[in-house]
Amino acid sequence: MSDPAPPSSSATNPTEAESLVAVLERNRRTFAWKTSGLDAKGLRATTASSTMTLGGLIKHVALVEADWLAVKLAGQDYGDPWDAVDFDADPDWEWRTGAGDSPDDVYAVWRAAVERSRKLVAEVVEERGLDGPASFTWPDGQTPTVRVMLLDMIEEYARHTGHADILREAVDGRVGEGAPEDFAF
Repeated sequence: MSDPAPPSSSATNPTEAESLVAVLERNRRTFAWKTSGLDAKGLRATTASSTMTLGGLIKHVALVEADWLAVKLAGQDYGDPWDAVDFDADPDWEWRTGAGDSPDDVYAVWRAAVERSRKLVAEVVEERGLDGPASFTWPDGQTPTVRVMLLDMIEEYARHTGHADILREAVDGRVGEGAPEDFAF
């Protein structure tokens, strides 16, 4: 999967929406680099007293893509595989299955979620703009803006990339600031 086409405005004067999407894409690339190329053993490894695995983390981030961007931002259904899961009966499903699924399956679920999110974000930004409403309302009656949802997604990736940093270093010593700009996932 490659990054979407570059934005239409000048790279030296991007719009705010283009800037937010670019930061989200950079976070996705870094997360992809931190979690790429591992076998089943690497995806199941834990460190310290945590039960978190890279496989579970990848699948969790895929669920967050579906929850925040497909459902809450765009007003769509969760889609496959999430619609078939009873999260009330198995609230840690993505963590549990991500640790046990094959690497190909774990990476495929995340890549599909990212690809779907890219399309939905582009549509929502085009239709509503950054100041437009998301497709859900908080319990306090407030509806976040498209901008707030994108910023929350950026924060989600930044936080989980930190987790991936620690886990990946424990697996094979891979460290570093992030992926090169041309890293494709």
